[in-house]
Amino acid sequence: MSSSQETKETKKTEAQAKHDTKLTDFLKLLEANEPLIPDQVVDHYLNKAGFECNDERLKRLFSLASQKFISDISNDAYQYARIRTSAGPGGRGRPTGTSKSKTVLTSDDLTAALSDYGINARKPDYYI
Repeated sequence: MSSSQETKETKKTEAQAKHDTKLTDFLKLLEANEPLIPDQVVDHYLNKAGFECNDERLKRLFSLASQKFISDISNDAYQYARIRTSAGPGGRGRPTGTSKSKTVLTSDDLTAALSDYGINARKPDYYI
C-alpha cells in the first residue's frame, strides 16, 4: 500500500471513530434525560403500530422525534395565527391600541400548518 492510501485509510478510521463517539455520547444523553412525551405513551403507540423494542434509548429517540414534530407543527400554527391577526379585518392590519392582545390559535391555523406536512385535518363539507 502506498503512503497516500494509508493516510486515506487512517483518516477514514479516525472519522469513523469520531462519529462513533458522538453517537455514543448522544445515546448516553438519551438514557439520562426523560423527554416530554412519557415512555408509556410511546410504548402504547409503538405497540399499536406493531413495533416491539426493548431498547429504552430507541424509544426515547422516537419520543424526541415526535416531540420535535409536534413542536414544528405548533410553531407553524402560531405563525399562521400571527399572520391572520396581523392582517386584521379587511386586511388593514391590527387596530391601534391592541398591540398587547393575545394570539388565539384556531382550528383553521392548525389545519393550515398540518397541510404543510401532508396531513389532512379538514372536516368533511357536510359538517360545515
